[in-house]
Amino acid sequence: MRDDAGVRLSIRERLVLKHIETEMRRDRRRNRPPGKTSGTRRRRRDPWLPLAVGLLGAASVFLAVVGAKTSDLAVLWAFTVLWPVTLLQAFRLLCRWSRPHTEP
Repeated sequence: MRDDAGVRLSIRERLVLKHIETEMRRDRRRNRPPGKTSGTRRRRRDPWLPLAVGLLGAASVFLAVVGAKTSDLAVLWAFTVLWPVTLLQAFRLLCRWSRPHTEP
């Protein structure tokens, strides 16, 4: 069998070449930047996360202040439920911002 350059390869050489090409393809997939998906398409970033974190933060502060002033158990429990969700979403946002940005 001849390759594109007209060089004749033995069966063993073809197998070695095929193995090298497979390993290179596997390395390319493994070393793909985190924001990249297969091909040239990029995963679209969720534009709602910063807005959600802002709204959750504002609601948490509001509930904390109202709960501290009124000592109403319903308001304090609402804050207790909302605060961990706010922290989780803020952590997700910080993780997103800390990733290196790759240009397309």
